[in-house]
Amino acid sequence: MEFLQILWFVLIGVLFSGFFFLDGFDYGVGMAVETLGHNEREKTQIVRSIGPVWDGNEVWLITAGGAMFASFPFWYATLFSGYYLILLLILVGLIIRGVSFEFRANSSDGHKRFWDWTLTIGSFMAPFFLGVMFISMIKGMPIDAAGNISASFFDYFNWFSVVGGIALTLLTYLHGLNYLALKTTGPVSERAQNYAQALYWVLYVGEVVFALLLLFQTDFIEVHPILTILCLVLIVGFSIAAHVASFKNRQGWAFSFSGLTLISLVALIFCGLFPRVMISSISSKYDLLINTASSSHYTLIVMTIATVILVPCVLAYTIWAYYIFRKRIEMPAVGEVSGEY
Repeated sequence: MEFLQILWFVLIGVLFSGFFFLDGFDYGVGMAVETLGHNEREKTQIVRSIGPVWDGNEVWLITAGGAMFASFPFWYATLFSGYYLILLLILVGLIIRGVSFEFRANSSDGHKRFWDWTLTIGSFMAPFFLGVMFISMIKGMPIDAAGNISASFFDYFNWFSVVGGIALTLLTYLHGLNYLALKTTGPVSERAQNYAQALYWVLYVGEVVFALLLLFQTDFIEVHPILTILCLVLIVGFSIAAHVASFKNRQGWAFSFSGLTLISLVALIFCGLFPRVMISSISSKYDLLINTASSSHYTLIVMTIATVILVPCVLAYTIWAYYIFRKRIEMPAVGEVSGEY
């Protein structure tokens, strides 16, 4: 196994971490439109909190998929062909969520409610089915010697993957609530903080169930016991830290810790997979490994050079964009809920 192969495995994990940290709160804010907003002005305030940044945050998912295609084409081929229908549902969620921003902004008051619901439903769909995909992947899928997945419904949807989908949805919702508490003012900010304080108790139960299923449904504790336990401790620890910060009205810290919880979940998945990229439930000899699923050495070198040049530019732009839109979003005035996010 070469250094560049390991490096790109780690980089893909970093890209997914960036995606869940940034787009995670986007999903949570989208879910909050119908679950948190009590009237059209509050819903407009919620939507405006992510209006300038939501589409840029989704680029992280595209980048992660593109990096996987270029650096681990066999991983990409097996994952995207085997999870075609799941990925289609994720795409449907992203599409109806994306168009709802524009249609909501240009719809009459009578039609805004429809687009509020499409935004909420799309924001629920994406993290749930992403959770189902990643958790069923680490449980193991029926991958044959040719790298093809021939799976049944219950390979995709089982107790472990459904719990994982619900847990990821709840984590992103809490991340979005912490973001709204930080980014907005007035009743929306206060309500978001109160909701988060109550829902963290539900999250603790979910994390315990998820940890038990992880121990019995995967080989993570056998392959990497120390890293697996460390990541589980970090997930719970950051959740508790975010909960405490919310009670102490440290909204910035609560948002940061909820984001770190999502990053710890990604770290758990990638640490447990190593040195594999896909796990076969048929036989371990059919597992896809980092050293056999990667591109050529020359391709990895070219990608590394391009990454060193381009990633700092992307990070600089992202930081600058969030700095420009750093102010809290206030409740729009009466009659000021049309024509924009």
